[in-house]
Amino acid sequence: MWDFSISKSIGLMARTAPYVLFRMAVYFGIAVAYVLITGTGAGIGYGVGAFGDQDFQISSSFWGGIIGFGATAGAVYLAREYILYVVKAGHIAVLVELIDGRALPEGQGQIAYGADVVRERFVQSSVLFGLDQLIKGVIAAVTGLMQGIANFLPIPGLQPLVGMFRAFLKVAVGFVDEVILAHAMRTRADNPWAAAEEALVLYGQNHRQMIKNAAFIAVVVYVLSFLVFLVMLAPAALVVYLIPGSWSAGGLVFALLFAWAVKAALIEPLAICCMLQAFFTLTDGQTPDPAWRDRLNGLSRKFKSIGEKAQSWVGGTSPAQTISGAQGVRP
Repeated sequence: MWDFSISKSIGLMARTAPYVLFRMAVYFGIAVAYVLITGTGAGIGYGVGAFGDQDFQISSSFWGGIIGFGATAGAVYLAREYILYVVKAGHIAVLVELIDGRALPEGQGQIAYGADVVRERFVQSSVLFGLDQLIKGVIAAVTGLMQGIANFLPIPGLQPLVGMFRAFLKVAVGFVDEVILAHAMRTRADNPWAAAEEALVLYGQNHRQMIKNAAFIAVVVYVLSFLVFLVMLAPAALVVYLIPGSWSAGGLVFALLFAWAVKAALIEPLAICCMLQAFFTLTDGQTPDPAWRDRLNGLSRKFKSIGEKAQSWVGGTSPAQTISGAQGVRP
């Protein structure tokens, strides 16, 4: 029924334990940073509030925590390119080798090997990040084909269900962009834009079956994430108790934050293992269908942009990047 094996995915997770631990360190480190900086902001606000009445102290403590939380969120947003390049893509590079039955080089750790593969295929983090953003746009356009059907069904009261369907699809295809990136690593492509273009065509011509697999994986992700959230309510309540001032709503926020850390560190890699298996199984031996290439060209401007960048890619850079690099400007 499905084109992947959960037991095999769990086995892949175990075999890439160094990367799983690395992901845990990164994402739980982010969660701890949120707690510490939010708590520090609330503490500073609480201290400043001592110069006023009790209501002012409560208010300043609350806004101090909000400022700390917002500052951490901004730092994480700025670091998203680095996280994709070092953490996610590196893990995918190792998973691709293991799925295809290739042995990793001896004498080199998984994290170092993954970083070398990503650097070789994508050169710079900006290249990988820019490609990933365009891929997401193309995937959204393909997924929109299914959403559009529901919009035209003349069934009263259907719109709330359509909204839920869209939200579900967003989770269901949330890992497809990383699967597309994996294709470049698997094919040893020198031109990542051309490899992504090819992978997107393969995804398009198999999109119904891929979304079917992704839908089941999304259910698993939803269920596991909700269970983790329930477990995290207790430690989150303890953290809120230790933060000065009125932060009663913080228990829910921190529980969501801790659940996100577990999801990003453990649940997402499991889902990606399943998606990689499904994509490799479905596309094995296939060649890109020119009809689907034309269809994507007409469906998404971002797909056209990927094709244009593929044509201009020269030896690890595009002509525009070469010019800007010569002028001392970061591409």
